[in-house]
Amino acid sequence: MEQCPCGSQKNYSECCEPLINGKRFAKTPEELMRSRYSAYVKKEIAYITNTILPEKLGQFDEEGIRRWSQKAQWQKLEILNTEDGGPNDTEGKVEFVAHYIDKGLTNRHHEIGKFTKYNNSWYYYGAEFPTPKQVIRSEPKLKRNDPCSCGSGKKFKKCCGKQQ
Repeated sequence: MEQCPCGSQKNYSECCEPLINGKRFAKTPEELMRSRYSAYVKKEIAYITNTILPEKLGQFDEEGIRRWSQKAQWQKLEILNTEDGGPNDTEGKVEFVAHYIDKGLTNRHHEIGKFTKYNNSWYYYGAEFPTPKQVIRSEPKLKRNDPCSCGSGKKFKKCCGKQQ
């Protein structure tokens, strides 16, 4: 039994595969988001495009989706937050981070996916991208002649701050 790539801890055959194969529809935006991630992992481009709201389909680059799906080494999906998307809702949002490797570099795709219910099925129709939070140092920045923070007793410029 193969574990589902979406991170649900369920078997693929019981989790995302029935959605990708068209045997059933996603019940929530989160379930659709998970199945779309699995489709990227499995390179099931038709499913990805079929789950885009039909009126928005022209705004998406199918060839770009295909290239990204094929060249990335998908690592994991993190669902950070869901908003709405219950049985009586017609809209929902899913904040997620998709981790992947591209050209040997580890990357993160952080998005708030927007979903709508159309003809009793959930569809993806766009995204918001969270503003990165500014990092505030808890300690002042080391200057070249300060003692190195690693505890070596050397000046920062002669230790960890040494330029290669």
